[in-house]
Amino acid sequence: MLKSKTFVKKTRSGGVMKVVREHYLRDDIWCGSETCTECKQDSPVLQKDVCVESNLCSYPHYLVPDTNVVLHQIDVLENPVIRNVIILQTVLQEVRHRSAPVHKRLKDIIHEKEKHFYTFTNEHHRETFIERQPGESANDRNDRAIRVAVKWYSKHLKTLESGPDGLKVVLLTNDLGNKQKAEENGMVAFKFEEYIKSLLANPELVDLLALSNDDKNEITSSKVLFPEHLPLSRIQVGIKSGSYLQGTFRASRDNYLEATVFVQGDGEDSTEVLIQGLQNLNRAVHQDVVAVQLLPRNQWLAPSSVVLQDDGVAKDDDVEEDEEEKVLSAAEAARKPTGKVVGIIKRNWRPFCGMLNVSQIKESTRHLFTPADRRVPRIRIETRQASTLAGQRIMVAIDGWPKNSRYPNGHFVRSLGGAGEKETEQEVLLLEHDVPHQAFSQAVLSFLPKMPWAITPEDMAKREDLRHLTVCSVDPPGCTDIDDALHCRELENGNFEVGVHIADVSHFIRPGNALDKEAANRGTTVYLCGKRIDMVPELLSSNLCSLRSNVERLAFSCIWEINHKAEILKTRFTKSVINSKASLTYAEAQMRIDDTNKTDDITQSLRGLNKLAKILKRQRIENGALTLSSLEVRFHMDSETHDPIDLQTKELMETNSMVEEFMLLANISVAQKIYDEFSECALLRKHPAPPPSNYDVLIKAAKSKNVEIHVDSAKALADSLDGAKVESFSYFNTLLRILATRCMMQAVYFCSGMDSDFHHYGLASPIYTHFTSPIRRYSDIIVHRLLAVAIGADSTYPDLMDKHKQSALCNNLNYRHKMAQYAQRASVTFHTQLFFKSRGMLNEEGFVLFVRKNAIIVLIPKFGLEGTVFFDTKDKVSPSLVYDEEIPGVSVPAPEAEPPTKKQKLDR
Repeated sequence: MLKSKTFVKKTRSGGVMKVVREHYLRDDIWCGSETCTECKQDSPVLQKDVCVESNLCSYPHYLVPDTNVVLHQIDVLENPVIRNVIILQTVLQEVRHRSAPVHKRLKDIIHEKEKHFYTFTNEHHRETFIERQPGESANDRNDRAIRVAVKWYSKHLKTLESGPDGLKVVLLTNDLGNKQKAEENGMVAFKFEEYIKSLLANPELVDLLALSNDDKNEITSSKVLFPEHLPLSRIQVGIKSGSYLQGTFRASRDNYLEATVFVQGDGEDSTEVLIQGLQNLNRAVHQDVVAVQLLPRNQWLAPSSVVLQDDGVAKDDDVEEDEEEKVLSAAEAARKPTGKVVGIIKRNWRPFCGMLNVSQIKESTRHLFTPADRRVPRIRIETRQASTLAGQRIMVAIDGWPKNSRYPNGHFVRSLGGAGEKETEQEVLLLEHDVPHQAFSQAVLSFLPKMPWAITPEDMAKREDLRHLTVCSVDPPGCTDIDDALHCRELENGNFEVGVHIADVSHFIRPGNALDKEAANRGTTVYLCGKRIDMVPELLSSNLCSLRSNVERLAFSCIWEINHKAEILKTRFTKSVINSKASLTYAEAQMRIDDTNKTDDITQSLRGLNKLAKILKRQRIENGALTLSSLEVRFHMDSETHDPIDLQTKELMETNSMVEEFMLLANISVAQKIYDEFSECALLRKHPAPPPSNYDVLIKAAKSKNVEIHVDSAKALADSLDGAKVESFSYFNTLLRILATRCMMQAVYFCSGMDSDFHHYGLASPIYTHFTSPIRRYSDIIVHRLLAVAIGADSTYPDLMDKHKQSALCNNLNYRHKMAQYAQRASVTFHTQLFFKSRGMLNEEGFVLFVRKNAIIVLIPKFGLEGTVFFDTKDKVSPSLVYDEEIPGVSVPAPEAEPPTKKQKLDR
């Protein structure tokens, strides 16, 4: 049966185009129930014996949730107790349009066989399809379609006449109008909350309920605390006219009454609007997309110098006027554009990890939840499990934030485990930094090569055989994902041949399959203390792609002819087969270079590489490349408990720099090659120059010791830092370099056809990309594919040449890369706390980095430790260092000029 709709629409060129939409209806769409004898279905999903203990439904029943139930109560629907659910096509489509994350979670539930969720395509069934009536809204039409489908199921399964104990179909809706109409038509319908509360054997499900509007009204005060948010229609008009600005809300970690809104502009026109005070923050949550209205210039303020944290007094719903005064009075520095939030364009809420602050009121079910991320406000939840959840890390979701509530309202999602336990804290930091860490699915693993694997004659025929070369790798101790190796030999003409050989991961991961999509989503490998979250399965990362010694491996090689002045005479790229002669650590390679008695081929190769690397580094620095500093620590772990037993700052050797120089050189060479071949779709990496205001804190710190810092260019900054020395204060230069690192912008991936500024400020290079770590970075896999097409070693595919898709991919890679950095540092934070847990009071040298009105920020170099020392009163200082003590593992660091390569990362 065919339904068709014909209409005309105007084209961009002014013409008229006739459009015919055809909608096919069928009568062979099965109901999915085991009880049905009419449908010819091979494997029904809905069970025949449905046993659920409910004091509302004493009979066996299937559930049909409407769209809003799915959108708001997905946490309950995911619970194993909720089974035998019919998801209508109408609902699935609406959910997909309104929330991509909930749609993904719903699809995952449908794919779980033990959940027995069945998708019924009611929009294509002849008896359940309905057309929208004149004057009927899309929402009303969809509600009617859901009721029609429930009615059809009831008749089809012959449940209307089957008596009190027969199988029934139950509609779950919180829309009173929809529920009433369903009951008038003889259907069974309940509010979702009343159905869940009727499941007497599972009272824990009540805590998972998202608050309904009725519940929200019950737990808020009558006093209006915040201005009303403007409707979206008014916001859109205001943005178009310039009355309002749209931007991303970024809450402060140091002061809960302060935030900035980042307003994206064209090129360098981006601005930040300062927001201060609860009423001006107006219920925005970190990362929300908001509309802001600029205040008159005479009301502009300076960022506060007060460190202020919300003490979360649950009983107090009033705005803290005295604390707002503390913030608003701070105006010593230059004033910045200041505004107020007038509306929310898009909520970016997610489930938050943290701890429960149990109410002091006896037998109260209302409690405050403190998120791990200090930028997120406390959340008020209702739970009857408070005594059980006290002392545990839990997850909570926000349901809404009424204008008469000091805090947002939410609901309990799940418990993660005891606070302070290593596994629990690791789970918290992975969840908080949105690191995909689930096991690889069977669909992904199915695309791995079958073992035993060997290089085939066909592979050899397409590659250059470099197995005779003295290739070796140099890595941190314990490294198993070896993705680069090097060689250096002297040519007959007196020049050097130098090769950088990179694991050919793109040979194993082909475009578009499940393995490729999973790697693209993960974006990067994440290195935690004692644990690695792989981007690709271990068979590839630690075996077939790892360039281990004395095994043949597929590689992608970048080979130069270089003279003794480190000038590049020739460059070529080739797919190759190598056989590494040694897998060395930095220390082992350094000892070989320093041992004058060693003259073997590997040592000679290392000495040649080291000699050239020193010249390359000097040339880079002369061109204006920055040498910055960030404290990194290395843990020595107990072999049995895996707890840290020693901690020290990491020392860099010449061999660290040697490897880094040739990785940089390979990345620059490849960047130029792929851009020359594909000027519109090359995946590159840039590092924008910081705005001058970023350097204020650095210049101020240098002036405190009568040292002048010039920031006109990267070269001027580098020269200033080289000359910044103070007698009797040997650590001063390192401190300045640490501060300079924090002044930098984040380096980002971008598509060459979508940007005109390619310059990498930190490296002083006009063009740059990532080619050298495809085992742990998806960006490098794309670069490998582009280079392979450029040299004719592989064929292209549509997405590779689509600059818009490349740009979208870059956005995800930038996000994953940034979150991986934060997760890695949070892991160091937590293990540092574990290390100090049983060591009592220690006496160590520290330096004051920043001075605030009520605190100082202190750095302890020996342990790479930074924290806040609060002033108790005007005359006294707190005797101990407060280091993210509230919730460990969620330290968000300042961005770096160029995040450390694998060769510089922590040796864990």
